[in-house]
Amino acid sequence: MLKLYHGIPSVCSIKVRVALAEIGLDYESVPMNLQAGEQGEPDYLKLNPNGVVPTLIDGDLVVVESSLIIEYLDSEYNQGRLMPKGREAEVAARLWLLRCIDIHAAINTFSFATVMREKVLAENTPAQVQQILDKMPNAIARMKRAEIFDKGMESAYLQHACATMRRCFHDMDAALALSDWVGGPNFSLVDIALVAYVDRLHRLGFDSLYARDHPNVADWLARMQARDSYAAEVSDKIPKKLAEALLTGGQAFATAVQAAYDAA
Repeated sequence: MLKLYHGIPSVCSIKVRVALAEIGLDYESVPMNLQAGEQGEPDYLKLNPNGVVPTLIDGDLVVVESSLIIEYLDSEYNQGRLMPKGREAEVAARLWLLRCIDIHAAINTFSFATVMREKVLAENTPAQVQQILDKMPNAIARMKRAEIFDKGMESAYLQHACATMRRCFHDMDAALALSDWVGGPNFSLVDIALVAYVDRLHRLGFDSLYARDHPNVADWLARMQARDSYAAEVSDKIPKKLAEALLTGGQAFATAVQAAYDAA
């Protein structure tokens, strides 16, 4: 059986769990406590030296990077049914999968410059915060996180995140003006790859970033949230208390985040 190391609310983990549900694959779930830093423990780093989730184990094969994992699952177990058909559509889909690297970085910034920063700084001493940073094996990610913890919404990373998501929403909206799904007329890997990122903004109460100027994106998210895969792997799995904390915490930043987005 497939084994998935993942974090319950982790956006990249959600991508993979939704793909597993859409394809109809059972898997052994190994949830990790990301706040406790389990992803930085030596045994896990042997599987995923980047110290991030998710990691998929298929027999003796270890697959990392969420966009690669969902494409692997579709190709290996679903005869590629979720990949858009036709040369142009397939290239466009793979470009979206590549863009998810920057989109993920942007959503990570929105999360950690606001709610997560507030939580980490409130619950840890400066020395403990440094210990959290020291556990991050990626030096570039560690420097970014340190600046965000230091400067919060004043970080230059937030400006870049706003610009990244503005372009993302523009391109999604243009695609969704032509069909119900981002990758073309049929539901595809592109929709699976993107849903967790837009959903995170929704869960933080930052809906206006996309809903105000790109209503097609808001309608698309509603369609994604109505799917059985979303219910099984997102809404049913994220604890109610955590969902409420994300929304309450995020709403305190929503006006400032929108202002930063408009100014970027």
